[in-house]
Amino acid sequence: TPQRIPYDEAVRQEFRPAKVGDSFGPTWETCWFKVELSIPPAWAGREVHFVWESDGEGMVWRDAQPVQGLTKEGEKTSYILTRSMKEPEPRSLTLYVELACNGLFGAGKGSMIAPPDPDRRFTLSKAELVVFNRDVYELLMDLEILLDMAQLLGEENQRSFQALYTANQMVNTCDVTDPSTFPAARDLAAAIFSQRNGESQHTIHAVGHCHIDSAWLWPYEETIRKCARSWVTVVRLMECNPELTFACSQAQQFEWVRSCYPGLYAQIQDFVAKGQFLPVGGTWVEMDGNLPSGESMVRQFLQGQRFFQEQFGRICSEFWLPDTFGYSAQLPQLMRGCGIGRFLTQKLSWNLVNTFPHHTFFWEGIDGSRVLTHFPPGDSYGMHGRVEEVLKTVKNNKDKGRVNHSAFLFGFGDGGGGPTQKMLDRMKRMTDTDGLPRVQISTPDRLFSALEKESSQLCTWVGELFLELHNGTYTTQAQIKKGNRECERILHDVEVLSTLAVARGSTFQYPASQLQRLWRLLLLNQFHDVLPGSCIQLVVEDALQYCAGEQGVWLGGHSPSGALWDLLGGAAGVSICNWGTPLPQVWVCEICFCLFPKEDGSIAMENGVIRESVPDGCCANQFALFDDVPLYWDAWDVMDYHLETRKPVTTLLKPLEITLAGGLRGSASFSLQIGESSTLTQEIILDATCPYLRFLTQVEWKEAHKFLKVEFPVQVQSTHATYEIQFGHLQRPTHWNTSWDWARFEVWAHKWLDLSEHGFGVALLNDCKYGASAHGNVLSLSLLRAPKSPDAMADITHHQFTYAVMPHLGSFQEGGVIQHAYNLNFPLHTVPASPAQCPAWSAFSISSPAVVLETVKQAEDRPEAVVVRLYEAHGSTLVAWLQTSLPVQEAMLCDLLERPVAQGRLLLEQRGLRLSFTPFRVLSVLLVLRQ
Repeated sequence: TPQRIPYDEAVRQEFRPAKVGDSFGPTWETCWFKVELSIPPAWAGREVHFVWESDGEGMVWRDAQPVQGLTKEGEKTSYILTRSMKEPEPRSLTLYVELACNGLFGAGKGSMIAPPDPDRRFTLSKAELVVFNRDVYELLMDLEILLDMAQLLGEENQRSFQALYTANQMVNTCDVTDPSTFPAARDLAAAIFSQRNGESQHTIHAVGHCHIDSAWLWPYEETIRKCARSWVTVVRLMECNPELTFACSQAQQFEWVRSCYPGLYAQIQDFVAKGQFLPVGGTWVEMDGNLPSGESMVRQFLQGQRFFQEQFGRICSEFWLPDTFGYSAQLPQLMRGCGIGRFLTQKLSWNLVNTFPHHTFFWEGIDGSRVLTHFPPGDSYGMHGRVEEVLKTVKNNKDKGRVNHSAFLFGFGDGGGGPTQKMLDRMKRMTDTDGLPRVQISTPDRLFSALEKESSQLCTWVGELFLELHNGTYTTQAQIKKGNRECERILHDVEVLSTLAVARGSTFQYPASQLQRLWRLLLLNQFHDVLPGSCIQLVVEDALQYCAGEQGVWLGGHSPSGALWDLLGGAAGVSICNWGTPLPQVWVCEICFCLFPKEDGSIAMENGVIRESVPDGCCANQFALFDDVPLYWDAWDVMDYHLETRKPVTTLLKPLEITLAGGLRGSASFSLQIGESSTLTQEIILDATCPYLRFLTQVEWKEAHKFLKVEFPVQVQSTHATYEIQFGHLQRPTHWNTSWDWARFEVWAHKWLDLSEHGFGVALLNDCKYGASAHGNVLSLSLLRAPKSPDAMADITHHQFTYAVMPHLGSFQEGGVIQHAYNLNFPLHTVPASPAQCPAWSAFSISSPAVVLETVKQAEDRPEAVVVRLYEAHGSTLVAWLQTSLPVQEAMLCDLLERPVAQGRLLLEQRGLRLSFTPFRVLSVLLVLRQ
């Protein structure tokens, strides 16, 4: 079937005979097999397995329940029918095997990350009923560990020789034709494994793990089945290994399994209660760590932590993000605000240039918040329990002497799979064996508790955790990124308007359930292979469909003004809604704007506000095209050598001409040829009294392995540029003095970046771009890429976006850059109402321009309460007064999970609510309204 049908539907279909060697497909189809088997009476007392091997991913169903995942790439090819065939057990039974026509890593044509081969066939290579000889298996496991010790401990270590000679004795003792000799051989191995370590030996905390990308080289729908296949296998292992622990993140994946596999989910809940199946992370998905807005990151934790609390009775105490492409410097504060003080990742081990200097350290964010951070020193979240891996974990640890504990995450990952029995059995032999680190099956809590006890000598890393790789993901799949920014704006606006409509006493019902559903879709799309654009075309299509759905639900196919009017039911009484800077009170009595052509064909635009900021002899708004051929990770990487291939775009298709001649707005437009097949049309717009020049840009993009940027050389000298991040900003160098500096040749920003010297600066604003750079005095905005894997059609479409250049006097704070970037991204909403219907009304005002009122929403658990989120944006310490016209009964500070803060009650004073801020502090205020 081309669809992923449920079990109940599948078993009602007609089945035809199949045999080993048959091939099925094509890619993404599903084949259901009905397997009838009978265990021979002679196998009584024996361990019997059903063995299944194919190059697709399988799931065994028994008695209408999933019981075992079967994935050859994940070393899971058998389902244990019985460990010792006894008389009451049925000898004949019927199983069903659900075979997904894709591999653990999708179906790339020729390489893992190539676009999927749509015509790939999947072969059934083995289907057998077998007796499993566990004595032989255990003997082989003993030999494997001993031989690895002999080979890897080194000739200078006596334990390597002891292991070698013991293995040799075992071979001499064991007669493979006589099983009675096996116990004596195993006793020799046990003697080595039982020789204990000293007290100072390093302790490895082994935790089962199965990183499952919520979408990547396969679509979202297949991930649901990957979760079931992986987690049911974990449950089977836990039944046989009560010591096994398994850390599992991403509330979305739990919700998928809860909805689609209720029987399996009930078993998972039981093992959560037993302390074996361990929810971690606290977020809805393992999101990208750079591009989501600050509010989106808050909602990742809010939705995730609330889900874990509702389903399992507790929130997570550790943030779990092992595979994301860098980590914002605002994350420590957001973690702390959501009840989390511990963080685990390992992705910075992928750095292309500089080796990160720590594995265990305190990470300090831009506001001063600190979290205990651990990178598993084995530099992987998919260990297999081998001697080589545990030795690397100890040897590679960069904080020796400071801490003596580290994490070891074992299990197949990315495409699912998880732990195997073999991995567990390897580590059982290394529990406390002289010459090897202690390997304990543990939990994240036990690990971090041990690290906290040893933390007095740990170092502190301040600022962002920048991954020196995958910086093409700031630009790839521009439509997903634009959809993300637009959906963040729409959800923001709907929440504000809905909250105000309810607060003003109308009959309007706050759409809490609809908003939760839409937020969860947006949060899902912020997964770290979707929003970054490193996914296949099927995922891109799903993501864009989700974005379109969010926009369509609220705009209903109408204009924003119509949607606003419908949403408020005419009860809001406003003709213009604004949550940026205050509306200018200006009476326009004459044209304050000049636009005129010059003899050289150029056009001068003046509004008396914008000053000249381009150095003599330089051109601003200069488009440049670069060759963009990464070493391997096509959609992910842009390499530093691309900078050597810069080609200015200069071929005019349509010359510059005036399109609006002036008044309150003037504009000029032109068209360019880009590369061999692409075109760009741009309207340059200047409004009266506006401090920035807008560039409304449309591109027909048809390139291959090219990178389009726009450059602004400016008359400013500074060693650092400033970039907006979540709820704040940070500085990065404009020079390449050190390897740490030049490794940041391509960085990310949100709505603006700025280069300022004392008294003057220039900012670049944008409405949907994230990739940027500032080198010397040149500000660059990254516009479009054209990778060919894993999506061969990435970005090959029509694009529309706006950016703006804003010269300003004073610092960017004094020049109002932050507020104007908000204005560009949050246009005014208007409704068709006369001034008589809609007198002026202000819901909120804040006394300081340094404080941004970011969010207004209904409280999650209190319909009569409103949550207002603000942050200090300038990097200053201050007291600000929040005024509101809402009927507030009481006010208190709350954390990001909307739990009241101890001693956080706020007095309702005449000037409003007194709020104390330190640099970049995020404050949430809970306002209980009078009913």
